[in-house]
Amino acid sequence: MTVRFQRFGRGADLVLLHGWGLNAGVWSDIIPALAKRFRVYAVDLPGYGRSRAVSTGINAAADAIAAAIPTGSIVCGWSMGGLVAQRLVLRHPRKVAALALAGSSPCFVERDDWPHAMKAQTIDAFAATLRDGGASALADFVRLSALNGARPRAAIRTLSQRIGEGAAPPSATLEEGLEWLRSTDARAQTRSLRLPVLVIHGQRDMVAPIGAGRWLAEAIPSARLIELGDAAHAPFITHRDEFVHALESIVA
Repeated sequence: MTVRFQRFGRGADLVLLHGWGLNAGVWSDIIPALAKRFRVYAVDLPGYGRSRAVSTGINAAADAIAAAIPTGSIVCGWSMGGLVAQRLVLRHPRKVAALALAGSSPCFVERDDWPHAMKAQTIDAFAATLRDGGASALADFVRLSALNGARPRAAIRTLSQRIGEGAAPPSATLEEGLEWLRSTDARAQTRSLRLPVLVIHGQRDMVAPIGAGRWLAEAIPSARLIELGDAAHAPFITHRDEFVHALESIVA
């Protein structure tokens, strides 16, 4: 399996991993600013964008990304991409010098001892829509990503445009991603991370509530948390300058 990426700029290697349903184009608005400081690798996860092969699990996805990126990269994962990034660190620690987790979580679905997540019914509803052949699952995810945050209409418009600009992911890829979100609980492994970690999280995030970001910052000894008070699930869309500045602080 080979993942595709686009490379921009010069500097420290920065790998960007997108979330469910999107592709590397979701970073388009901040890449020009990041490319002034970093050599940016905008990666399409397996089955998304130009990486057309469907993976056989989150481990396989992490392994494919590890094969494509330089050793000692800074890796920034948004949403589901953050879940993949955590797995990448655990399986290929030499590949990752520092980690940034944006609107991400070690566990995206509520458990009895984990309230900082979506209800299982939310994921099940997305999956049911996909099985019925409906195209509204991605639109529903986009609306949930913008809900309660600053400039929700602009966020919905931008995320929808980014989806429309790339090839639509196969239904099997989307279903597999939902299964990653439903079944993965990486809390125990996440506690073992021993590298610099930056957590960027919106206080109004409805996909990965702020409690998940705060837990990450407390559970990982070397983590630092940046909370954005009126941001929802896509702070790199609604709070571009703050997001770029936060990533730049990793190499400051």
